Amino acid sequence: MTSSRFPARWVVALPLLAISAGPAFAAPALVIDAASGAVLHAEEATRPWFPASVTKLMTVYVALDAVRQGRLTLQTPLRVSARAAKAAPSKMGFKPGLEVTLENALKIIMVKSANDTSITIAEGVSGSVESFAAEMNRTARSLGMRESNFVNPNGLHHPSHVSSARDMAILARALLQHFPAHRELYGIGALQLGKRIIPTHNGLIGRYPGADGMKTGFVCASGFNVVATATRGNRKLIAVVFGAQNARVRTLQAMSLFDSAFAKSGTGQTPETLPASGYAEAPNMRPEICGAGRNRDVGEVPIPVAVRGQGYFVASDDSPASFFNSERNRQWGTAPAPATAATFANMAATGGASLGPREALIPVPIYIGRAPGWNGVARGPASAEPVPAAAGGVAARQAARANAGPLRLPGASPQARPERSAARTGAGKKPKPAAKAAPRGKKTAAKAPPRQRAVAQRRR
Repeated sequence: MTSSRFPARWVVALPLLAISAGPAFAAPALVIDAASGAVLHAEEATRPWFPASVTKLMTVYVALDAVRQGRLTLQTPLRVSARAAKAAPSKMGFKPGLEVTLENALKIIMVKSANDTSITIAEGVSGSVESFAAEMNRTARSLGMRESNFVNPNGLHHPSHVSSARDMAILARALLQHFPAHRELYGIGALQLGKRIIPTHNGLIGRYPGADGMKTGFVCASGFNVVATATRGNRKLIAVVFGAQNARVRTLQAMSLFDSAFAKSGTGQTPETLPASGYAEAPNMRPEICGAGRNRDVGEVPIPVAVRGQGYFVASDDSPASFFNSERNRQWGTAPAPATAATFANMAATGGASLGPREALIPVPIYIGRAPGWNGVARGPASAEPVPAAAGGVAARQAARANAGPLRLPGASPQARPERSAARTGAGKKPKPAAKAAPRGKKTAAKAPPRQRAVAQRRR
């Protein structure tokens, strides 16, 4: 999914402060070698920051770890709760009672960044959002993530929901090392659900040579964040950018970091040896990112959404949440590269630089409902009764719509493509009664064509 048409020569090493112009301070940035952990570039890497939707990388880790422990499988159906359905955008908009397999749910949160689906995963894995958040924090401590504290599985803004560039690089490396069979999950360019195409928010995929994951994030308080991976030859790097002014600048800065870091061998440090920042709290970027007069019409555009009284996130603080118009990110032009690094840096800082051409993203099919042949129960909030596999009603209607086969994650056993449902094929319906033999006489003549009626009348 990398672009051979994209000229690597014009992704040049730039002064990172020029690209991330806007804040009065340098926003966090970090690049490490995925294999060795060697730090190749670090800037405010341990400063606490609001992670936004890059939080979902931890959601994926906890879910895959639960699968590894045998608590559930990738094909376990998860039931959407009323709490999940009320989540702020970005969301899939699934109604309460609908079911989705864990595998499809993981694909959805990585590509669509759906907050409602993240809650569905949390409730299906741990029984509640709160229990899942506790698992997230235990996992963070076990991985050596020092600055992180998770309150929810999606990254919707909460003043206590924080992380750092260092911690997210550690998490990204752990995902690659501990669950190598699922690496393709992070580089999906688009999903297809029926006729609906859902493109990724990751502007590097299909543009930057070697870009192959992972996750973007945005709330007004955080600015535009990304944890990204790229591979050249046998070398894979992990880059983290926090607090960019818009999605385009975020992508350009990650490109510049990769281009510079691939030419380096390391600083002699690892994420574990990076010193503490000395900052106690994460800065709130809301005035600079979403304040009055700020130009948000670049790249992924936050769309204001009215959200009322959910109780488990502060809707009034971030009504745009993570709701993006991601199609615009696919349309930024194919203008020639600027001639000099200085010109490029100035265009990047002002939002005028092109991201370059992008390869067509091939959608991966997903479906709603149970996997074919699943005979277990659906998982949801601990207070709700599980739905038997053979139940009718909503579950039966979901199964009827499951007409797209699952694309297996690497390492999982192949699954047969689901057959078309009874609702589509007519299987399982009661056969129509055979037509009764037509009685002779007047009724037959009355229903016959006019010419036959005339013949019958003459015979009488």
